Amino acid sequence: MAYVVTENCIKCKYTDCVDVCPVDCFREGPNFLVIDPDECIDCTLCVAECPVEAIYAEDDVPDSQQQFIKLNAELSKKWRPIIEKKDPLPDADNWASISDKLDQLQR
Repeated sequence: MAYVVTENCIKCKYTDCVDVCPVDCFREGPNFLVIDPDECIDCTLCVAECPVEAIYAEDDVPDSQQQFIKLNAELSKKWRPIIEKKDPLPDADNWASISDKLDQLQR
């Protein structure tokens, strides 16, 4: 079972999770991160590191976020790996508490 990055990450892109990943399964898009389900080893380390609580075990993804399971799998094949922590997006703190922002996702 892989872990999944959900909507809370959109327009925030905190990368604390990347720093603790032992297998470099994160992929980086313009304003969102995803987890490659084929690379994820289900270690759970990233979950506690996410300041916006955007990462869930696949079986625990909320009903309203189920589309992100497919989205992580799809985008992880297109985006490049990110293996080191970077600064979050400039307005990440403003977007951290906003919900319903799937329309803001840049592919």
